[in-house]
Amino acid sequence: MSGNVTSLFRSTAAHSPSMAALTRESDGGAGPVDFCIPCNPYFPTPAMFDEMAGRLRDIITYYPSGADTITAELCGLLQLPPQCVAMGNGSTELITWIDHLLVRESLAVPVPTFGRWTDQPMETGKRVDMFPLQEAGGFALDLARYAEFVRARGTRAVVICNPNNPDGGYLHKQALVQFMDAMADRDLVVIDESFLEFADAEAEPSVVQEAMLRPNVVVLRSLGKNFGLHGIRFGYLVANPVLAGRVRAMLPKWNLNSFAEHVVFMLRDHGPEYARSLHQVRRDRLEMASQLSALPGLTVYPSQGNFLFVRLPVGAEGTVVRDRMLTEHRVLVRECGNKIGSSSRFLRLVVRPQVDVRRLVSGLEQVLYGSRRGAAVPEPATGTSYSSGTAAVDRLVSETNGAGMRALAAQPAGPPGLAAAPAAGTGMPLPAAVPVAPAAATVGPMPVPAPQQVPRPAPVPQPAPYPGPVPAPHPAPVHQPAPAPVPQPAPGPYPAPAPAAAAAAPYSVPAGPTPLGVPARGGLTAAQVRGTDGLESVPAAGRPASQGRPDPAGMGRTG
Repeated sequence: MSGNVTSLFRSTAAHSPSMAALTRESDGGAGPVDFCIPCNPYFPTPAMFDEMAGRLRDIITYYPSGADTITAELCGLLQLPPQCVAMGNGSTELITWIDHLLVRESLAVPVPTFGRWTDQPMETGKRVDMFPLQEAGGFALDLARYAEFVRARGTRAVVICNPNNPDGGYLHKQALVQFMDAMADRDLVVIDESFLEFADAEAEPSVVQEAMLRPNVVVLRSLGKNFGLHGIRFGYLVANPVLAGRVRAMLPKWNLNSFAEHVVFMLRDHGPEYARSLHQVRRDRLEMASQLSALPGLTVYPSQGNFLFVRLPVGAEGTVVRDRMLTEHRVLVRECGNKIGSSSRFLRLVVRPQVDVRRLVSGLEQVLYGSRRGAAVPEPATGTSYSSGTAAVDRLVSETNGAGMRALAAQPAGPPGLAAAPAAGTGMPLPAAVPVAPAAATVGPMPVPAPQQVPRPAPVPQPAPYPGPVPAPHPAPVHQPAPAPVPQPAPGPYPAPAPAAAAAAPYSVPAGPTPLGVPARGGLTAAQVRGTDGLESVPAAGRPASQGRPDPAGMGRTG
């Protein structure tokens, strides 16, 4: 693969370049081994692909059925009422409509996480309150402190990804239900379960049943990741009939394509194969984590997704590692320097079969410790000098936490556009924007683990439910030896919903929606976050609402 292929990363601010773009730029016409795009490598089966190939002409020639027909078939498999479900052309389409229809002034998001949860509301002028997950705590989300943060900021909508992308952190169902109840006075609570099918920490981890009974909860789920078919673009949300109906009413009749219809109708006959594919991904995750953990200086965080979040050894620069893995070993990895709350010291690596993992580990050994020792550490004058994230973004987030340039202007001046240098062994510094009140008495402080400790309990493989035929028993998963887990405090009582007057403090939010394209209370716009320096002045409040209105179509994601 030619060296100039890595230039594609410079033009993709939010994601990695698509596999199609990489394939077009490669010398041999074939794409690299993909450790970047998080999909299921075992499903559909080769026989299912052959069946689809045999019907390709009919599939792409004719219109699909309406979304209601496809949704009804999916709901029959999932045993969900169709009035509580809306299917979209990928989960990103649904995120776009959730933002347009259900998010008023502000949204709270733990970071790092999937980029559309921060970028999408900023593109429509909402204030995004970012709750930094601490590297010292293994990026675990403390729900009690998150609830305190939401109340201190006066945030109206709240997002949690479970498992979280990119770190794979998992929250147990009971704790999430308690959090949902504590947020009963918020406009909206979104639980993004896009990767939940790969979790095995408990037998029934989803909160979809609880969401349908609550007036302000939406659960988002992906199909492309679970079924290994990102290119088809299909996902769904579950909520009470009123919320689901509001989103469903805005979707075009043919927003789902014929491939999506064909796959959904195939699932009834292929439930056992699907269940076996999930089982194999979980086994591979344990083995892959074990092999990566053996690399000196590489930290692997526990994950319940189909990917692993790893911290590179001290001195290794993620963009250099990514570029050399691609050009020298034809292996594509996800460098996480463009994820708010992360840095270029971190990679997200998709779980793949062992033959591919051996190639990944061999490549990392050569890049990090091989004959060109130190080549993964750029010299000050010869480094790549670029990353998919920018120092200006880091500075804006770390110093203002989404409060925009007004907050930044009130702080002492420093070197323009430069982020504070992180200490060795840490990611981008992201202090909380407000003093966070102590959690309830039953929730103690999280101990800081040693660098190689596992900060969350190791996963306990259990069978996951599948809405279809029950597969035959499989051999027990191979358990990965793991360090003793750090004790986690039991979920404590969350702050009770506060009266409206109590939330006034310094973060009161004015009533009524903010026009599209106008930052709410100094919130960052997409141009400020993704621009070359991100330091433009905040647009005036009188800016016409038509400016900055995003097109809800075509919001694809590639990783």
